[in-house]
Amino acid sequence: MAKRVLTTESGAPVADNQNSATAGAGGPILLQDQHLLEKLARFNRERIPERVVHARGSGAYGYFEVTDDVTGFTRADFLSQVGKRTETFIRFSTVADSLGGADAVRDPRGFALKFYTDEGNYDLVGNNTPVFFIKDPIKFPDFIHSQKRDPFTGKQEPDNVWDFWAHAPEATHQVTWLMGDRGIPASYRHMNGYGSHTYQWTNAAGEAFFVKYHFKTNQGVRSLSADQASELVGKDANSHQTDLLQAIERGVNPSWTLHVQVMPAADAADYRFNPFDLTKVWPHSDYPLQRVGRLVLDRNPDNVFAEVEQAAFSPNNFVPGIGPSPDKMLQGRLFAYADAHRYRLGVNHTHLPVNAPRTAVVDNYGRDGVHATRNGSRHDKNYEPNSYAGPAQTDAALAAPLAIHGWTGTHEAPAHTKDDDFFQAGELFRLMSEDEKGRLVANIAGGLSQVTRDDVIEKNLAHFHAADADYGKRVEEAVRALRED
Repeated sequence: MAKRVLTTESGAPVADNQNSATAGAGGPILLQDQHLLEKLARFNRERIPERVVHARGSGAYGYFEVTDDVTGFTRADFLSQVGKRTETFIRFSTVADSLGGADAVRDPRGFALKFYTDEGNYDLVGNNTPVFFIKDPIKFPDFIHSQKRDPFTGKQEPDNVWDFWAHAPEATHQVTWLMGDRGIPASYRHMNGYGSHTYQWTNAAGEAFFVKYHFKTNQGVRSLSADQASELVGKDANSHQTDLLQAIERGVNPSWTLHVQVMPAADAADYRFNPFDLTKVWPHSDYPLQRVGRLVLDRNPDNVFAEVEQAAFSPNNFVPGIGPSPDKMLQGRLFAYADAHRYRLGVNHTHLPVNAPRTAVVDNYGRDGVHATRNGSRHDKNYEPNSYAGPAQTDAALAAPLAIHGWTGTHEAPAHTKDDDFFQAGELFRLMSEDEKGRLVANIAGGLSQVTRDDVIEKNLAHFHAADADYGKRVEEAVRALRED
C-alpha cells in the first residue's frame, strides 16, 4: 500500500520533516524554510482561551429516545412520538478549576447536552445539582472570582470562598449539597443531571407549562469521600475522563432516564416558593416526576480538542415548543454563554462540525467574520426583506409569550409565602442519615476552619443555624474543635 504524502498547509509535498534548511551543513537556519516556519507558527497558536468556568471536561455522543407521550405539554418535534430518537452530544465538566485540574474534586459538575433535532439544535445547559449558589446573574462574576485561584497566591483560598458565601445566604442550600455525600461523584456515569433552571414548554394548543429537567443515572448514584477522592487524584488526575472513555470503548454505554416536573403556568404566581429561583427546588410532593425518555451515550469523540473543547452550548438555542422562563439566572446565561463562545471560538463557531445542526437546514443572512465557511453564493442576498426568494420569518413563536408588568428598575425577586434562604437547606439536612450528616459537617468544618477572619466564620455559622438548629450546632462545634487543635 502506497504511503500517504506529508504536505504543507497549502498542499505542497514535504521533502524533509526531520531537518531544517540551513546555510551549509553547520550554518544557521534559513528564513526560506517555509515548512519549519509554518510548523512553529501553528504550534504557537494551538491553544485557544480556556473556558472561564467548566474548563476541564469530557464528552461523548449518543442518542435520546422518547419513551412516554409528553405531547400534552410540548409541541417540540423531537419529543413528538414514543420511540423517536435524536442524536446528542454531552459535555461533563468541573466548574471552578482550570483545564489542567483534577476530575475527582469537590465541585459541581456541568451537564451540558446538545440535541441535534430536525428543527435545529436544542441545548440544555445544566449541572449535577438541582440548585445553584446564587439567583441573580449580576453576582455571577463575583461568585466565580471568589471560587477561582486567587490573583496573588495562585490557588483557591478558603478566605475568598467562605467570605463570598458569608455574604450570600441564598447559597446555603447549594453549599449543603456540595459539602454532602454527592459533592464528589465517583464518575460522570454515576451522577444525576439537572436542567436546574425553570424552562417553558408550550403545546400545540398554545398552553404554557413551566418545567424542570431531571436526568436520573441508570448506573446508580455513587460518590467518593474526601479521602477516597484524594487517593484517586494521586493515582489518576483524569479519573472521570478515563472512566467515561473506557466504559464506552468496552460497549458499556451509560444511560440516564429523563423525567420532568410540570407546573401549569397559572400555578406560578401563587406557588409557595418562587418557581424561578435557582436556589430552590420544587418538592416532588407538589409536582411529581413524569418520565419522558432515556439518554444513551454510545460513541467517544475522535478528537478531544475538535469535539469536546470546541463544543459550544448555549441555553438560548431553543426549538419550537420550548422557551425560557423569568428565571433571572437563566436570563443572564442566555447572553453570557453565547458571548463566551464568540470570544473563545469566533462568531462562526456554529459552523464547526460538533456545533452544526445535523438534519436541520441553516439558512439565514449571517455572513463573513473569522472562519466563515457558509457565506452564500452570488445569487444570495445578505439582507432581508428582499425580492429574491431569500429565507423569511415564520411568524410562529417558539414558545408562549410571558406576561410582564410593573416599573423598570433593579428589583429583588418577588417573595412567595415560603421564600427564605434557609428553609430548603434545612429540609435537605433533615433528610440525611446520621452518617451523612456527620460527613457533611466534617466537610464544611474542614474548609470553614481554615478561614482567618472570625467575623466571616460567624456569618457562615449563622446561615447553618438558620437552616436547622442541630445543623448549626454541629458545624459550630466541629469548627471550634479544628481551630483549637
